[in-house]
Amino acid sequence: MTRQGSYGKLIGASLGPGDPDLITRRAWAALHSGARWVYPVKRAAEGSYALSIVERGGLAVPNDAVELVFPMTRDPVALGKAWARAAAQTVELLAGDGTGRDVVFLVEGDASTFSTFGHLARVVREIVPKVEVETIPGVSSFAAAAAVAGVPLAEEDETLAVIPAAYGTTVIDHLLDEFDTLILLKVKPLLDEVLQLLERRGLLATSCFIEKVGSPDERLVRDLAALRGESVNYLSLLLVQNPKRQRGELRRGCRRRQEAAETTDA
Repeated sequence: MTRQGSYGKLIGASLGPGDPDLITRRAWAALHSGARWVYPVKRAAEGSYALSIVERGGLAVPNDAVELVFPMTRDPVALGKAWARAAAQTVELLAGDGTGRDVVFLVEGDASTFSTFGHLARVVREIVPKVEVETIPGVSSFAAAAAVAGVPLAEEDETLAVIPAAYGTTVIDHLLDEFDTLILLKVKPLLDEVLQLLERRGLLATSCFIEKVGSPDERLVRDLAALRGESVNYLSLLLVQNPKRQRGELRRGCRRRQEAAETTDA
């Protein structure tokens, strides 16, 4: 869609974690809307995981699709330059040939969960505050992983936490006492340390590992001890459940109303 005399809309289209059948109808419509496609890569001319999802769904990549480079680095200077460059490219694409054109950014997983899109949208709006942004929600990697594993993330009054494993085993050890289910994302760098912690806590049997969920290379491992010393894919996570967790007393709304009524009657 084009807009005379203005910028197009920036659309974050969530594609799910890997299975093209999990692309929502709304994201599918955005891909067919005539908006300019942009997609993330780690290095120039490198393959894009997000782009591969739509390709497996049978969509041909438009000739004018544009890659945006987001390097995997902790160097703040390099990151700052990369973000500024990607945002400037996006603004230029949104302007089109002066008439404005919508741009759809391809997002693996969900655009609101540990996603590049949120940061890109903020930087674009810093450059052009009037740019309209639409975020299309999608299936997160951990929701898909739980479905594949046949594991409910939370039932009734159970608690759930989602964190990158990079916070370390001290934080993870603490959270195991606070949450019934703990989802650890991007476990590759600390996998052996986390496995050692889970063994010490007696939680190996109630945990599972999922790699590249929804993709042709999806792997589910329940025997976590077999993963020791293994180099796993960056797109991997652990679902950890702690059935031994001690829960405090809950204060329910209906119970409080009943107690108030009994006090009034007295």
